[in-house]
Amino acid sequence: MGTLDGRVMIITGAARGMGREHALLCAAEGAHVVVNDLGCGADGQGVDPTLAAAVVEEIEASGGVAIANTDDVATMGGAANLVQQAVDVFGDVHVLVNNAGVLRDRMFVNMSEDDWDVAIRGHLKSVFCPTRAASERWRTRSKAGDQVAASVISMSSTSGLLGAVGQSNYGAAKAGIAALTVILAEELGRYGVRVNALTPVARTRMTEGAPGIADMVRVPEDPSAFDIYHPGNVAPFVAWLATEACPVTGEVYYVKGGQVGQYSGWEYTTVLERDARWNVAELAAAMAAPDHSS
Repeated sequence: MGTLDGRVMIITGAARGMGREHALLCAAEGAHVVVNDLGCGADGQGVDPTLAAAVVEEIEASGGVAIANTDDVATMGGAANLVQQAVDVFGDVHVLVNNAGVLRDRMFVNMSEDDWDVAIRGHLKSVFCPTRAASERWRTRSKAGDQVAASVISMSSTSGLLGAVGQSNYGAAKAGIAALTVILAEELGRYGVRVNALTPVARTRMTEGAPGIADMVRVPEDPSAFDIYHPGNVAPFVAWLATEACPVTGEVYYVKGGQVGQYSGWEYTTVLERDARWNVAELAAAMAAPDHSS
């Protein structure tokens, strides 16, 4: 018996890197997996439908069940087709893993409008479209009286929550995914849908080419050493969030190697307060105080 027996999962960007690892493990845990991937390059260019098919073959060779999908999930039409394919072939969809993404790193003053648009589309819109399509089905089922136990799991990033030089477009999209996660958990919970996100730290084609990161995430020279940055380290946490019994929603987690952390989100620290409107001079004096107290 697997922990995901009977669960139908859609995983976007599942042909390589972390997405592939998510697909392999979840299929091994008994899920029926829809492997979605355009097969584009890290910069969002090109198409190669054989990549998703290769992961399906790998899953089937290990005794699992999977189908390939090459729809563009940054379009509503592609996302609707993806969800419908899962329903047509497997009868339902229980889990959506939003893993698809692209990379267009630039220093902000050198960033083109296209660099910005491609990153926002490749991450934030690639979460919006399939989540919108799946949530419409779950809402319809819930309103019809069906018992829904669905899960949305999206990939955010430390670049968005903590910041990273040269990744303003990527970071803005990833921060948006974290915010969307918190909001959708509130909106979709009434329909039996849990929504969570994580900021994975792993070796992928994106991190392997990133300045200052590539050396950090390389494979250990000692083959017996724990490979902290292996993308497969993230998959068990994704699988746990996908289980029907998982209780959490509206959370964002940090996953690296064997470490799991939980973000507390934006929160107040020291507060300035008075029973009157501030003027600029008073604010300047109050903000200069060591404890920001008035």
